[in-house]
Amino acid sequence: MSSQPSRLQRFATVVRLRPEHREEYLKLHAEVWPEVTAAINAAHISNYSIFLHEDLLIGYCEYLGDDYAADMATMAADPATRRWWALTDPCQGRIDGTPDGEQWAPAPEVWHHD
Repeated sequence: MSSQPSRLQRFATVVRLRPEHREEYLKLHAEVWPEVTAAINAAHISNYSIFLHEDLLIGYCEYLGDDYAADMATMAADPATRRWWALTDPCQGRIDGTPDGEQWAPAPEVWHHD
């Protein structure tokens, strides 16, 4: 653990919602599994939202931890999260510019006001 205090980081991501899976995806997110939200919390993620605009899903979250990469790796290894992604990933279509090994493309912050 770092001796530096944690600094809030904001992340936004985007992925395409496949039209043929729209209702399935929305139904899954109407009742997100408690094990999945627990893994999100354990990874120091808060204020997590997913927005829908036409066929684009826009994710937003805030991270207040010491090691983002390690926390994301721990969450990715979580069995419940992996089962969740097995259901949600087929509903999504990666967009141009999505890094290899990622499902959602990063959306760089261009402006922020508190």
